[in-house]
Amino acid sequence: MKVIVDTNIIFSGLLNTSGTIGDLIFNSENVFDFYSCNYMRFEIEKHWDKLKQISKLSDKELKESLFRLFTKIHFINEEQIIEKIWLKAENLTTNIYIDDTDFVALTDYLKGVLWTGDKELYNGLINKGFKKVVCTQELLLIRTQQTKK
Repeated sequence: MKVIVDTNIIFSGLLNTSGTIGDLIFNSENVFDFYSCNYMRFEIEKHWDKLKQISKLSDKELKESLFRLFTKIHFINEEQIIEKIWLKAENLTTNIYIDDTDFVALTDYLKGVLWTGDKELYNGLINKGFKKVVCTQELLLIRTQQTKK
């Protein structure tokens, strides 16, 4: 299953690689293929100092953690996505969080599911009829069901 990872999931994974999110990313290779937008790299760079402060990791430790996470994620250039998909994604994210348009567009483009920890985004997309969105608990359940097969 193709799973598109948004920025808040990566932030959470960086801050606690041994937590549930880290477990899903590092221990689901036979169940999920993780993808994200190139834009996400910019988001991490933009919030690097805050991530360092919250994590209490050194610059080197945080970079190592980021490198480990990035080895599990395929990055897609957003320029590959056609305009029709962008417009649909923009329409969905309007009045929710427009900065997540890239992730919604990539989800549609790859025919995957968007993994987010942002409740407002999750609920907003569901309320607008976008069913290709999952929270961490749902992804855990999917992995459990898939590994039992």
